[in-house]
Amino acid sequence: MSGRFVGMPAFPEAAHEAVGNRTLRGNLRHATHTIRAKRARAVAEVSDWAELREAGKRIKDHTLRHLGRYLVQLEQAVTAAGGVVHWAADAQEACRIVTELVKATGESEVVKVKSMATQEIGLNEVLEAEGIRAYETDLAELIVQLGKDRPSHILVPAIHRNRGEIRDIFRSEMGAWGRPAPEGLTDTPAELAEAARLHLREKFLRAKVAVSGANFMVAETGTLVVVESEGNGRMCLTLPETLISVVGIEKIVPTWQDLEVFLQTLPRSSTAERMNPYTSMWTGTTDGDGPRTFHLVLLDNGRTDTLADEVGRQALRCIRCSACLNVCPVYERAGGHAYGSVYPGPIGAILSPQLRGIRSPIDASLPYASSLCGACYDVCPVAIDIPEVLVHLRERVVEGGPATQAGNKVVLRPARGHAAERAAMRAARWAFSHPGALRTGQRLASRSRRFLPRTLPGPGRAWSASRDLPTLPPEPFRDWWQRTRGGKEAER
Repeated sequence: MSGRFVGMPAFPEAAHEAVGNRTLRGNLRHATHTIRAKRARAVAEVSDWAELREAGKRIKDHTLRHLGRYLVQLEQAVTAAGGVVHWAADAQEACRIVTELVKATGESEVVKVKSMATQEIGLNEVLEAEGIRAYETDLAELIVQLGKDRPSHILVPAIHRNRGEIRDIFRSEMGAWGRPAPEGLTDTPAELAEAARLHLREKFLRAKVAVSGANFMVAETGTLVVVESEGNGRMCLTLPETLISVVGIEKIVPTWQDLEVFLQTLPRSSTAERMNPYTSMWTGTTDGDGPRTFHLVLLDNGRTDTLADEVGRQALRCIRCSACLNVCPVYERAGGHAYGSVYPGPIGAILSPQLRGIRSPIDASLPYASSLCGACYDVCPVAIDIPEVLVHLRERVVEGGPATQAGNKVVLRPARGHAAERAAMRAARWAFSHPGALRTGQRLASRSRRFLPRTLPGPGRAWSASRDLPTLPPEPFRDWWQRTRGGKEAER
């Protein structure tokens, strides 16, 4: 993945700073709760939602098992339809390919459809360094770009901004990127949307090159699919002469029949709509209709490494609906920037460490950015067991040792655990192997429970400061069993 976020603090430090920002927390709470409630109503309308969810899971798992075959089929279909397919092993190669393709057209600017893959590889920054300006056309991405910001949500990248902040950004920054904001612009949604529309319209009509991602690729016909709500994607996909699409290799589905499942589950899980307002599909090139030249850049960038992990590979099922972010109590309070990746929230906590590896402090901390409450799994339309993968990645972090920064190098030290924790585990092992001592200890703890502290002493204070210690019962289970059942069974 892109090194654009390298150097950011690990999640605990970044989250600690974020939770102190009342404006941020208010913006996130309002937005996520609103989207969450709308999604719940939209999903409740579908009587066979559980069956659709299972179908999506099975389609994705089947495709991932046979990914090589379907990618070759896709390449053949795209080529037969007049497109050109490029293979990119990593972010650097993908950026080089796109840069060379844009330069070959002689143009110095491109318009972009919202694309997480191009954010992942840091394409905008690379193009800018080569003298090519990339204009984001999605409203939320435009806000992020004008504000010199980073996206903080998969679906709504500017979710951390309120209307007043957006108005101020438009007033101060639009003029440097093209048509300035109208005089007297207020923070009403209609005026903000109209200002963005006027600002972008001239770019749509002028641009000769567009860069997009894709939500899905259909192997049997070589068709690419983009779903969106504003219509900016449709403008980018039809007006320019050259279209370059950068797509992760996991976005493929075998057939149109398979695509049908996701066109039902994605809009309801993401925007709480029965169907997307704009669903654009293109297959190669067609004379007199759309771009004259089409390039497809298939991006690996850590995906085959993820595919090799039998537990972690389920993260590649993700269809980027963002439902897991909107129900996550950690994301709601910490925000997306704390994750140090273009993929925030629960899915980012399992996807980023696999795509980038767990050798940096921030990536090693992401599997712990969760309470393991399971809400993310409940809402996932392709049944990714995010808690399972989080625990799996925590095991990998521990086995690899803690990551520390030593100058320009990241060093993994052997994991030995905390001294107090090791001592506690040794004591527990001894107690569980000596039933008499365990029984005596349980009785003493129950009888002295009124005198036990409510928080842990020493290093444990930080843990118990935000958690209630379990209340000890008046009597141990063994004594209760003997008193209520009696006899020899209690001694077994």
